[in-house]
Amino acid sequence: MRAFSQPPRPVRVSVKAVIIRRGRVLMVRNVDERGHWYLLPGGGQSPGETLPEALSRECSEEIGTGVLMGRLLFVRDYIEKNHEFADAGDGGVHQLELMFACRLPRGAAPAVGAAPDPYQNGIEWLGLDRLEDYRIYPSALRRLLARPLPRSAVYLGDVN
Repeated sequence: MRAFSQPPRPVRVSVKAVIIRRGRVLMVRNVDERGHWYLLPGGGQSPGETLPEALSRECSEEIGTGVLMGRLLFVRDYIEKNHEFADAGDGGVHQLELMFACRLPRGAAPAVGAAPDPYQNGIEWLGLDRLEDYRIYPSALRRLLARPLPRSAVYLGDVN
């Protein structure tokens, strides 16, 4: 008898905000058994939603305010089976992450939003000159954000 496997899941599109102000980047702080770790604010695009709509909604949920989306900075594949978080899932997640330069609306005061992710326990402005001191995902952002931002989008590949 032939075994049937599950059809592959579709590639998920995720949009992220790179918000830099006064030499610091705004990150979502999370916690697990190893301590704090950091991600750019943002998340998955829903069907029928434009990228700016998805990014503004996700940022409202995580940092308590929408954002003004600028140019595309980085594109990353996240193929779960190749990364440390694969232990938590079945390894079948493939996500395309689009990271955009963003600004906060005038007068916005970021704080934990009304619908944070399960591991989220805060937000934090991290100094660009000290990113090596933090557990940031993808870790490639530590070196990329510590130097001038690229003039055109950079494909990062399946980096951690």
